[in-house]
Order: sequence, then structure tokens, then C-alpha cells
Amino acid sequence: FLPTKEAALTSLLSRKWRYLFALSPNLDFDDSVFWRPELASQKTNEIHRIFTDFVDRVLCFQGISTIDKFSLKCGKGVNPFNVSRWIFNVMVRGVSDLDLRVTVNWADSMPSIFFVSKSLVRLRIVTEDGPVIDVEDVFLPKLKTLHLDSLVFKDGDNYLVKVISGCPVLEELVMIDLGWDDYWNRSVSSKTLKRLTLRCQDWDNNPDSVSFDTPNLVYFEYCDHVADKYEIVSFDSLVEAKIGLRMTREQRSHGHGVSNARDLLMRISNVHFLYLFATTLEVFLNFCSKPIPVFKNLIHLTVKTHRDVGWGSLAAILKNSPNLETLVFEELHHNSTFKCDVVDGCLCKPSENIPSCLSSSPVKVVKILKFGDISFYCDDTEKQMKLVKYFLEIMPNLERMILCYNTRIDEDLKSQLERLVSRGASLKCSVQLICDNLSEPLYPFSFFD
Repeated sequence: FLPTKEAALTSLLSRKWRYLFALSPNLDFDDSVFWRPELASQKTNEIHRIFTDFVDRVLCFQGISTIDKFSLKCGKGVNPFNVSRWIFNVMVRGVSDLDLRVTVNWADSMPSIFFVSKSLVRLRIVTEDGPVIDVEDVFLPKLKTLHLDSLVFKDGDNYLVKVISGCPVLEELVMIDLGWDDYWNRSVSSKTLKRLTLRCQDWDNNPDSVSFDTPNLVYFEYCDHVADKYEIVSFDSLVEAKIGLRMTREQRSHGHGVSNARDLLMRISNVHFLYLFATTLEVFLNFCSKPIPVFKNLIHLTVKTHRDVGWGSLAAILKNSPNLETLVFEELHHNSTFKCDVVDGCLCKPSENIPSCLSSSPVKVVKILKFGDISFYCDDTEKQMKLVKYFLEIMPNLERMILCYNTRIDEDLKSQLERLVSRGASLKCSVQLICDNLSEPLYPFSFFD
């Protein structure tokens, strides 16, 4: 269970232990652990040579024995030819779990041998600088988990179809910052897929069409520009979704096609857990003229806020979530917009005689992450305190307020919260202040009468 370099230390115990570490079916190599203070004066090439020799010796000693897991983490300076040799070695020996986090300088293209294997169950490839990979054939009959990060596919026109069709039992697919020729279309179709993460590169271009035919999907994470159209969107079994839609500069200026985002939102309206990025709120706030769908099953909503984005669309979502129990804010930054003075237009404290959707909210728990967090650009701690006070005053079913602070609590913040309690803002709500880097609440308190 140890990383291979640490396991090798057991060779010092006795003669019988000298080579036992190399018989482990799980190998974990990381070139960063080979740096030592006594090598600081030597060239980086020497450290890479030591690392290469160590991997070669272990693989040579193992011969053709079966290997279960091979994990390799190495950076620039390690010869890509050696990396290819190591990959070929474990693939021939029937590795079932292959984890590659390599940032070497591939001269030509990255080898694609790992896309043809009868034994692989889990495959993760994480790189930098988008090395090109030419996938001719995909045959992975046992693969259940596939994680691809920062790759460029040479055969871009149909790489998604080719990869997914070659994995008949695939259950989890993660694709992050991938590049391909046919960037304008995204199509994922699988009856076996249960978890899907798709984070597309933040180029200032939106796709022409996006389709998801994944009826058994239970978890969906999607970050992309708003597409011109969403053709097939099948999420019949979806339980949890994390959505990060964003606009191109043209869409931001003219709003063309942005309302199509509602088509995607409609298809995920049956989820129980939902996470929305600030950019998603911005999409619906500024350009979605169509009404927000009803989230009848939603019980847990997390919102990532930003100091430049208003909460107008958030108010509409809360109003259409009749069974919502927990509301989580990842930071509590609010930007005032014209929606703040509209009935049910925002969650901030409105002007006098303007009702708020929070006054009938079913939410029982509000949790605020990074409460009081400030940046170089913005110190809105006082504004955050006012929002917390308003939530306590206006939300009739609120039972618990959790404020997570990422640094030590200063005395001024403590005193403000104490005054908040003493004023009896809520008669049935417990308030808890927790330091994020501690396991126990740093300053918890509650009030009832």
C-alpha cells in the first residue's frame, strides 16, 4: 500500500527483504519524491536519471508478473521515450488500473496503446500543454472509469463517439480541457454511464450543438459556453448536477441564443442536489427571458457567488423549489442590480413594501462557506453581515445557520455575531461559526428564547 520509493526502504531490513518490495502488484512512482537536500547542488538531469534508473530496476526485477495498478507522476525532464517504455511494459502485463500524470515534452504524439486493452478497468491520463494523441482503435471491454485531462485528439471529428463506443461497460467519464478538430459539436451517448464530468476549454467560442443521451446518469458536471442548441438531452435518472454555463463576448453583447440554456436546465430539473456557478446565474439573470422550470425534487442547492454577479435568477430558482431544505453559498458576494427593487427579484433586503420570496422559503439550513472572506478588490464583510441578519429575520423555517470562516475569527466579528444573537433575530434558529481548518466549531452558539 506504500508508494514504491517508500516500500523500497524495507530492503534495508534484512537480506530476505531486499527485493520483496519489487514484487508488489501495485506500483506508485513519483519523481518529485526523489529530490533530496543533498542533491540540491546537482543538476536536475541527475535527479531524473536516478528516478529513471529506479523505475527501470523495479520493472526489470518484476519480469512478466501480473500487475494490478501502475501510477506514474513525472514532469518535464524525464525522457518521453522512457515513459512510453514503462507504459508498454505494464500494458503487456495486463495492468487493470493505469494512472498517468505526466508533463514530459512529447516530441511527436503521445502513445495510444492504452486505448486497446482487455484488462484495463480504470484509466486516468493527466497532462499539460495539450499533447496530441492519435487514437486509431478503441477496445476497452472492461473499462469502467475513464479520466482524460488536457489532451488533443488528432482524429477530432468522431473521437467522442469512438471512445465511448469502445467502452461498453463504462460507468464514469471525466473529460477536462480536451481539444479536438470538431470543437463545435459535443455528443455523449451511453446507456451504462452513471457519472459524467465535462469541462470544456474556455475559448471564446460556443458549440453549435450539444447532446447527452445518458438515461442512467446519476451525476452530471458540465462547464461550457451556452450552445446554439441542445438536441438530445436524456437525464431520466439524474440525482446530482453541477452546472457552469458561461457566455462568449458576442453572446454577452447581443444575447443571441443564450435563452437556449433553459432547454438544458429543463432536463435537469428533476435533480435532488444542484450546484450553480456564478456564471450560470449571470446567464439566467441577463438573457433568459423564458421562465425558470420547477425543481420539485431539489433538496440541496449550492451557489458559487461573485462580486460582479447579481442574484436575480437565484430568487426565481428558490421560488420554484418547493421542497428545498439546504441552501449553501460558496462565499457571500452580492452585486446590486435593478432586480433588487423588483418583487421576488433578488435575495437581498428589498426596499420597503416589496415582498421577498424568502418570506415563504421552506429552507431549514443555510450554510455559508468562506464567510467574511475578502479579496484585494473587495472588502464586503459588513455587507455579508447584513445579508446574514436579513436571512435570519425573513426565513420562517430556518433552523440552522452555519458560517464557515477560513481564518482565525477576529474579535470584531465575534462581537457583531453576539449582538446579532442578543437582538433575537430568530427564535428557532441555531447559529454556528466554524473555522474551516479546524475539526471542531471554533465559536458555536445557539439561541431559542
